[in-house]
Amino acid sequence: MAERKNLYQLIGANKTKTFVFIIGFSLLLGLVGYGLGWYFRWGTGIYLLFGLFIVGYNLVLYYSSDRLALAVNGARPADPSEFYQLHNVVEEVAIAAGIPKPRVYLIPTDAPNAFATGRNPSHASIAVTRGLLAAMNREELQGVVAHELSHIRNYDILLMTVVAIIGGLLVLFRDVFLRWGLLGGGGRRREGRGGGQLGMILVIVAIVFAIISPLLVALIRAAISRQREYLADASGALIVRNPYGLSSALRKLGAYEGKLRTASAATAHMFIANPFGKDRGRSANPFASHPPIEERVRRLEQLEVPPDAAG
Repeated sequence: MAERKNLYQLIGANKTKTFVFIIGFSLLLGLVGYGLGWYFRWGTGIYLLFGLFIVGYNLVLYYSSDRLALAVNGARPADPSEFYQLHNVVEEVAIAAGIPKPRVYLIPTDAPNAFATGRNPSHASIAVTRGLLAAMNREELQGVVAHELSHIRNYDILLMTVVAIIGGLLVLFRDVFLRWGLLGGGGRRREGRGGGQLGMILVIVAIVFAIISPLLVALIRAAISRQREYLADASGALIVRNPYGLSSALRKLGAYEGKLRTASAATAHMFIANPFGKDRGRSANPFASHPPIEERVRRLEQLEVPPDAAG
């Protein structure tokens, strides 16, 4: 039987995974910079340039990832007077979860969905679509908000945003390596003493790695995301002491046949339901960002919530 972990252990694990991803990718960037500098004889200046890029990239990753995610999905601040019920539900669920009320955003699209983003509970945002507000009653909206606030409280949002941005940058590196390696962009390659052969080997290895690394990140992202969705479903139900509001909301999300056009493959895993409808089957493939909605509903409806549960 797998070892059970309490909430604080899960939060600590998420922070550790985030740190490992950032450090690991920083080392990868450093290795890429060293390899390019050696291969193209760019001199020591390239190492300083890559060092500055790594520092700047990590700062942007940590402090601005939430704004990037909101902007990419076309989210705008939700007016408290116009969306009073939404703000009221977010506030009451935040109090029950024991975290500050996150900033509330609206995505002007008819596709029902929602996501949370931010680096910690004190700097977090929740975004819901216009379609979600139209489709859900108060109990269902409460369940969706509780799910997203569970992501915030559990530090899932920072981990998943980091993985998403790293995956996007690896795809960019893939394109760079393919152009330089396959289209003759190598230019001044090292000659003599086997340097040319070694350089070619390095380019081939770099191209292969650049191609397969986004797939590896996608597998990691999908595996992490699926487990986080199950955890957020359960902990969200405990926060509001009601698993049926969220299960009913998930049924409605699963019945919607359209797609969320503002979403992309890089941000799809951040939403409560897959914005492209890829979680409506009975089983998930290895690259799926969400577990099947049917399985999530089944687990929620089997969940027993103690009367004094506090999440």
